[in-house]
Amino acid sequence: MDIVKISSKITDLAIGYAPKILMAIITLIVGFWIVKKLVRVFEKSMAKSGTDISLTKFLSSILGAALKVMVLLSVAGMFGVDTTSFIAILGGLMIGVGMALNGSLGQVASGVMLMIFKPIKVGDLVDIGGGNIGTVESINAFNTELATLDNKRIYVSNSNVTGNTITNISGQGTVGVELTFGISYNGDIDKARKIILEVGKQCPHILASPAQGVVVANLGDSSVDLATRPFCKSEHYFDVKFYMTENVKKAFDKANIEFPYPTMDINMSNQN
Repeated sequence: MDIVKISSKITDLAIGYAPKILMAIITLIVGFWIVKKLVRVFEKSMAKSGTDISLTKFLSSILGAALKVMVLLSVAGMFGVDTTSFIAILGGLMIGVGMALNGSLGQVASGVMLMIFKPIKVGDLVDIGGGNIGTVESINAFNTELATLDNKRIYVSNSNVTGNTITNISGQGTVGVELTFGISYNGDIDKARKIILEVGKQCPHILASPAQGVVVANLGDSSVDLATRPFCKSEHYFDVKFYMTENVKKAFDKANIEFPYPTMDINMSNQN
């Protein structure tokens, strides 16, 4: 008999809560969908007002998180949970979690610093920490997203961005591409200089102003190092670097200008 009563109570509870559970699921699905739409509307309105895209994405990520919390609170209220008490408890938990996850709050603070001082923005080609190279896709509440040249995604925590050396390759609009080509000591410096400049003129991305120059930068152990710095638009930095490296090598080969390589002279004497 007890089993029958327990089964009956479980059935009654299931029947009683089934509509609430169904409504909760629908509320979550519809609520998150509405949040997504609202965030998109917010982003479009910010874009129309001329707000910086980096700030727009940063604020959107925070707005989306806040609205999702509101949806979850609404669902909790559907089950009779006192949301006022729940918010108070949640606030206390947030303080405790905040103390435990002090680093996470630091990420948000670092994100705010990136928004205020703007060392980088969405669309910039950057090098963070001397190794994380890519185009800034977004600056979120906790991390900065980079798209690398080989179509990968790098997520760098905001504190690592602000705590590292940031090289904004595209920050000035145009950039000089530092290149060094070594020739042997028997090579003709003037001929090599002329070839490098001719290759530079053929590159479609190198700007006419400032004019490209070639100088002797160093007399190494086995090479005479010729340095050049052609300028281009920031987005063509690697295009120019790869073009010059390949085509100068080909042009040197045609002109019989040797690239040096380490050598060692050994002198032998007959002791007899």
